[in-house]
Amino acid sequence: VRLLRCGVSPEQISARLRFLYPDNEGMNISHESIYQALYVQGAGSLRQELKVEKALRSGRTSRIPRSRLAGVITRGNKSWVHGAEISLRPPQAEDRGIPGHWEGDLAIGKQGASALITLVERKSRFALIRRLSASHDSPTVISALIEMVSSLPTEVKTITWDQGSEMANVKDLKIAHPVDVFFADPHSP
Repeated sequence: VRLLRCGVSPEQISARLRFLYPDNEGMNISHESIYQALYVQGAGSLRQELKVEKALRSGRTSRIPRSRLAGVITRGNKSWVHGAEISLRPPQAEDRGIPGHWEGDLAIGKQGASALITLVERKSRFALIRRLSASHDSPTVISALIEMVSSLPTEVKTITWDQGSEMANVKDLKIAHPVDVFFADPHSP
């Protein structure tokens, strides 16, 4: 906290701690964790001690998106995205403080010959991976997701996915399980 007040950046703080305590993992923190503690409302211990404007040299009160296109939602024919934008996702999913919020993706292999579905729980980082046969169309992906979610012993509150066409039948997942699905902004990792 003292270093932030003196205008030292989170990157510099992280590097200094790694240098001072190379063998003590408990004393190391990533710069991203410092930023998360400052910007994410649910992790408010650092935020309560500091005003964000004072803590960061830039004086910004919010993060800059990784892509200039972040927040721009295309209105094409992706009807499954409308009303489920990531901006509508509950804040509990953002701060990783409560389990049950998942992120998913479809990784397609060379020449589309194979595909993997990944689901990662945001708090614990527990990952589920499922290989798909040659087909990775929406009915196949949604069917596999239903099986993956059914196999979990805990409640799945939300799933965040990109806007790929493999989620066009997301309504079938919502019928099978009471889970809210949100979609990331285009061109924003």
